[in-house]
Amino acid sequence: MHSELDSYDRRILALLQEDASLSSAQIAEQVGLSQSPCWRRIQRMKEEGIIRGQVTLLDRKKIGLNTQIFAEIKLNAHGRSNFTEFTEAIRGFPEVLECYVLMGAVDFLLRIVAADIEAYERFFFEKLSLVPGIQEVNSIVALSEIKSTTSLPV
Repeated sequence: MHSELDSYDRRILALLQEDASLSSAQIAEQVGLSQSPCWRRIQRMKEEGIIRGQVTLLDRKKIGLNTQIFAEIKLNAHGRSNFTEFTEAIRGFPEVLECYVLMGAVDFLLRIVAADIEAYERFFFEKLSLVPGIQEVNSIVALSEIKSTTSLPV
């Protein structure tokens, strides 16, 4: 069971979401705690799974991934019965950053990155379209990014 988050926990989480490289001493100073209680709070939130991990965020365009595509996937009846097979295939594609199960006209929404449209076309024909059970793929190319964040509103 998770403990309730108080205002200190929320400020700690907000700081860590902005810069996970901050030391517990730096965080403690900014939230008004001493270092030991701050460190214990961070450890508790890690143990409870509130803090799932710490990563380095990359600028996709600066590493050559200039194209972002949203793909709506509709499975055929056979594909729906092999949901696990589909999800395992999708998890194996590094180009797919996110995959959501949807309610409505389509079954899944994927967020995919590629160097360019030609690279996405190769991914589509050599990988995605070969996944068993797919009936239809509707690819939507994002022209520009208005907002992108990993920070949750704590």
